[in-house]
Amino acid sequence: MHWLLVYFYVFDVSFVLALILTPAFKRLSFEWKYVDEPDQERKIHTQSMPLLGGAAIFCAFAANVLFNYVVVLPLASRVDLPFIDMPDVKMYLDGAFTVWPKLLVILVGGGLMVALGMYDDKHELKPQAKLVAQVVIASLVALAGIRITAFIPNRFVNDLMTVLWIVTITNAMNFLDNMDGLCAGIGLVCAGLFGFIAGMQHQYFVCLMAMTLAGALLGFLPHNFKPATIFLGDAGSHFVGYMLAVLPICVTFYHRGKTPTLLPILIPLLVLAVPLFDLVMVMWIRIRRGQPVYRGDVNHLSHRLVRLGLPQSWAVTLIYLITLTLGLGATMLLWSQMTAALIIIVQSLCILAIVTLLERLGGK
Repeated sequence: MHWLLVYFYVFDVSFVLALILTPAFKRLSFEWKYVDEPDQERKIHTQSMPLLGGAAIFCAFAANVLFNYVVVLPLASRVDLPFIDMPDVKMYLDGAFTVWPKLLVILVGGGLMVALGMYDDKHELKPQAKLVAQVVIASLVALAGIRITAFIPNRFVNDLMTVLWIVTITNAMNFLDNMDGLCAGIGLVCAGLFGFIAGMQHQYFVCLMAMTLAGALLGFLPHNFKPATIFLGDAGSHFVGYMLAVLPICVTFYHRGKTPTLLPILIPLLVLAVPLFDLVMVMWIRIRRGQPVYRGDVNHLSHRLVRLGLPQSWAVTLIYLITLTLGLGATMLLWSQMTAALIIIVQSLCILAIVTLLERLGGK
């Protein structure tokens, strides 16, 4: 119960910071000329829109993490603070100081993704250059020790999988940032699911990071949900995608002797199935039409749902619910025997099949 209070604390701090910082970054967007102009094709907004929403989210996230790690934790370890008089929390305080290298890597990587996105928002990087920069940042994370293992005892393969995973999820969320509230809302749902999974397994570090991110996204969402008054920008979609890639890398999904099957390693794929599915479908459509895969269009899942007749806000909410449904089903893999786990996976595939049918209808 005490850990729940800690989770709510970091969530609330991020929420309040993002709620306060976002209006300030709206003004800075215009002062620094980080604005998105309408073009009547994909960008259907009618006026110049500020683009520094991602910077607001990152600042809320980083400020919360650094303040608690630099100020609150050292104080709590030395002084009996009344509001931290929690024996089951205090016993982990010393261990909290041992994770600072991992914490630093996550923050630096996130900051670099934000910087890359801000540069792209201002100067429109070539897709190849942006991809190379993403690979470099992901490689630094892998080389620093945050990497996928997936039961493969080969360092090179582990690093390669890590780089591919981070770059793929980052671009999937970047592609998904095509409608008011969509990328931030999906990020909120996925961060909440990863936090829930980590918390259920007493992996406190990951849960705290996930709740910190979720709070920042929720504080930003009122400014971004339709009608949006500020956009995430590439800085925001890059940061959200990067964090959603790194968080599950830090989670241990399989515990020898406790987890009935090896299938929990599929949990990140199911939680992030919607952005990954959208990425694959959009790339497939563009390849079939002979278009560059990096050139934006209106063939995303959200656009197709709108073409079916759903208002934008309903289409976005429906995608939230699909993501939540897939993610909640995925959590059951932690405790399910083989038969039940296979049923969960088949059910998830059926949901994606339904989405595919909706996409085909919306494409006509």
